[in-house]
Parts: sequence; C-alpha cells; structure tokens
Amino acid sequence: MALLGSGFDPGATNVFTAYIAKHYFDEIHTLDIIDVNGGDHGYPFATNFNPEINIREVTAECRHWENGEFVTTPAMSTRQSFTCPDGVGTYNIYRMYHEELESLVKNFPSLKRAQFWMSFGESYLKHLEVLGNVGMTGIEPVDFNGQQIVPIQFLKRLLPDPASLGPRTKGKTCIGCVVTGVKDGKFETVYLYNICDHQECYAEVQSQAISYTTGVPAMIGAKMMLEGKWLQPGVWNLEQLDPDPFMADMNRYGLPWTVIEDYQS
Repeated sequence: MALLGSGFDPGATNVFTAYIAKHYFDEIHTLDIIDVNGGDHGYPFATNFNPEINIREVTAECRHWENGEFVTTPAMSTRQSFTCPDGVGTYNIYRMYHEELESLVKNFPSLKRAQFWMSFGESYLKHLEVLGNVGMTGIEPVDFNGQQIVPIQFLKRLLPDPASLGPRTKGKTCIGCVVTGVKDGKFETVYLYNICDHQECYAEVQSQAISYTTGVPAMIGAKMMLEGKWLQPGVWNLEQLDPDPFMADMNRYGLPWTVIEDYQS
C-alpha cells in the first residue's frame, strides 16, 4: 500500500476535507484551504522549508478549480484578508496552486470551486520580487566563470538554513479548511483548523512548527497502515480513507483541531 501526500498540506488538509464531508454535509460545494504562518524568525528574508521548492511554488502560475475545470491566473494575483481564530491574528492570504486540489476535486466531484490560500508578509514578497527581477529565482543553468550554475540553487546556498530557524521563530501557524455545502437541504459553512505554536514545537522537538506539522501527519499515516486501519492494496490519497482514526490521532499526538459550525468569515 502507498499513501500520497501525508504531510499537513497536502495530507491533514485532505483528511480535514473528508472529515467535514463525512460528518457535516450531504454534499460539499466549495473548499478553501487556508495556510497561515504567523511566525516571525527575525530575518529580512528566509524560507521555512527548502528555499528552492518554496520559491518555485510561490512564483508558479496559480490554478484553482471552478465550474468543472482548472482556471489559471498569474501568480499571487488574488489576495484577501483573513482573520485567524483564537487570537492568532489577521493576515493577507494569496491564492496559489497546491497539489492536493488535483485529487480533492476528483474524489469530491460535487465541488464547484476549490482554492488554496497561503499567507505572506510584505517584506517576503518585496524581497522575492527583487530576486526575481535580477534573475536569482531562475531555474535554468547559466554560465558563471566557466561553470554552469542554477540561480535558485545558488540562492538557496546563501539563505538561512530552514533547520536553523527553530530557536528564532515566534508565533503560531493556523491551517485549516473552510467548506460550504448542503445538509438536510440547508446551506452550511464549516471551518476546521489546527493552531500550532512555534516555540512550543521547538521546546518539544527542537524544530519550528512547519516541520512539526509536516512530520506528525506523516507518522500518523504510517501508523494507520501499520495498525491495519488503512491497510489495503493500491495507491491512495488520504481523503479516500476513513478520516476518523487519523483525526483522533492528531488530537493525541500534538495537533489538536477545532470545528466551527455556521462559520462566518
């Protein structure tokens, strides 16, 4: 058996969607996955995971699902303000492409729209714009002193190692799914989310919350297979399997979640 994408997003957010669909709706119509990192590491510019992957992801064209097809728009061209619950704060979030949308719209064919949003600060975006303008985010090799180098790989070497950010990072992440749909003929909106504290994660495992929220769901996915709760032949996305035992273990292993019914954004 193989599980595809057992981190947080993709991963836990796929399970969140399945859990909401199972317990709160007869049919789901829209999905917004919202990933807010309210952490501050004190550097002018750094990425919370592999800089090459992070920068490619942010600068790629956006694709979201609407009315039966993927719609392409320029990178970072759609922005809105989002207020996280429990005092985490209000942040600008930007619509971008994320791979879990590919499987979610197939496994929940009633979805009329599915979008992924991520928060970014103005300093991060301004640095990224300048680096792009001078060619440092390029992915094609260039000749430098007789050697072929890839600009974004050279940039990765210059930036702070994401593993070094743990002791410096303060604040919280807030990642979850806002789903609308119909239950017993009535239109409903449900928000399911997890909040994770960077400093608490570092005290426990000497890493910041981005690593923690990625690693714990991977462990739970493996545990589901080892315990036989998800063990079956084939290759599966997480939303295709029973979400309940996975969600119970998120509460058990440091990623507690909350559901808000009748959610008003």
